[in-house]
Amino acid sequence: MAKISYMTVGSNRLEEAKAFYDALLGTIGMRPLFEHPSGGRLYRGKGVGMFGVLGPYDGNPACIGNGMMGGFDFDTREEVDAFHAKAIELGGTCEGAPGERMPKAYFAYFRDLDGNKLCAYRLGE
Repeated sequence: MAKISYMTVGSNRLEEAKAFYDALLGTIGMRPLFEHPSGGRLYRGKGVGMFGVLGPYDGNPACIGNGMMGGFDFDTREEVDAFHAKAIELGGTCEGAPGERMPKAYFAYFRDLDGNKLCAYRLGE
């Protein structure tokens, strides 16, 4: 199962983003924890950290960070493949198909509906 400590992404399309993340994060057992005052939502799963999709605190439009990326650590390559495929199915865009990037390092990259870059990965066999 995926592991994450804490991560948030910004969105200018919060209702669409919440639907995207409800469906995507639901596949790894993460459920809505509470609604954020910005109009966003925070998620949590058993044994995993917290993820949030939020409106920016400063009130300015959300924008993607060049070089910013969050990662989800999975137990198997098949889980990486499934998470990446689900993100694409939900309207995300592929930023790197699942595959071995170096020995024992399997990664897949995608962008969400707002362009935030995320990664699913498995280290080891």
